[in-house]
Amino acid sequence: MSIPHLFRCPISLDIFTDPVTLCTGQTYDRPCIERWLAAGHRTCPVTMQPLGDAVLVPNSTLRHLIERWLSADQQQIPEPTAAGADDDHAEEPSLAALKRCLQSGAGAGANAKVAALKKVATLAAESDVGRACMLQLGFLPVLLQLVFHAPAQWDLSEKEELALRCALSLLPASPTSPQHGCLNMLKTEASLTALVRLLERGRARVRAGLCRLLETIAAAAATRELALAAAASPRVWQALLPLLQHGDERVSGAAVRAVAAVCCAAEPARGSAVHHGAVPELLRCLSWAAAGKGGGGGAAASSALEALAALAASEAGRRAVAREPGSVRALVRHVFMMSSSNEGSEHAVAALLAVCRESRAARSEAAGAGVVTQVLLLLQSQCNTRAKTKARSLLKLFRSM
Repeated sequence: MSIPHLFRCPISLDIFTDPVTLCTGQTYDRPCIERWLAAGHRTCPVTMQPLGDAVLVPNSTLRHLIERWLSADQQQIPEPTAAGADDDHAEEPSLAALKRCLQSGAGAGANAKVAALKKVATLAAESDVGRACMLQLGFLPVLLQLVFHAPAQWDLSEKEELALRCALSLLPASPTSPQHGCLNMLKTEASLTALVRLLERGRARVRAGLCRLLETIAAAAATRELALAAAASPRVWQALLPLLQHGDERVSGAAVRAVAAVCCAAEPARGSAVHHGAVPELLRCLSWAAAGKGGGGGAAASSALEALAALAASEAGRRAVAREPGSVRALVRHVFMMSSSNEGSEHAVAALLAVCRESRAARSEAAGAGVVTQVLLLLQSQCNTRAKTKARSLLKLFRSM
């Protein structure tokens, strides 16, 4: 499938998934231009003009043109016949044909749907263009419907697990993408019940995939209400928190990232996390990571520290951290972490700063644990600017004691 030049983002050279226009009149794919701006650039990538205004305006006209082109292109591709289904030289099914197969009712053969899903998985893995086209053509809600079509499942069939894998591969990278809106179909009671049961009883791959789905829901702008509904559910926390100590590192790593994403979301979600016992479980996760249990190591510890720092930003979270035995010492141990980004160190310092500012007992415990030495080592390292700024504030706090 040859993509018209005007339908390609000038940064990624892939088909637009969410076209937005700058004040210079140039259009880019939203995830690409957001990464450009986040890196500190204040010029238009194509014209190099200074950006007095970095507002991103959705290009609805271009989006509609791409959608029409995709639909027209698929209608021109011949569909395979049943007789030629096993022929190695049979024509590849069009995306439209694959989508219709996945949308067909219960009367359609399960083998046909599995074959279609395998084709979708291959296209998504091999081609960014294929992924973008399927996203534009509305494959994501169809795949999610296949996963959550039946209430109260204990595990997924081969077809449903394939659908989950395909859905995860199509999730947009940008948290501001409007394509995430289709995830709101999970807001129903039946879908949440199915999600909880699968988190409790599903195979490791399924649990890890659902944790990644929760992480996306918590971070995406279009699913804020769904994220708050999930965070307010005791059943979700009861199913999710035990996974932090799961023996399979795919599950424990995905679970701690999901918890961190929820804790970094809006304030009601943080309150729910504290209320349902996230703080002691995250501290236990730190201990597991330090002992090399459950896999994930530094990455798991960094995510747990990110969640603790987010929770410590609230009064309830600070109190919860302060009253856990050994919590301050655990945070001090992670102030100076030998990693390339020092993100875990930054989060540990942020949590300590929030807790120690309001608790004399926490300050005494941190001082006894050698926090000043750890902070000085961090300042001498190649940590990022944010970590250094927070470290200096923490050092100033202890020098005033």
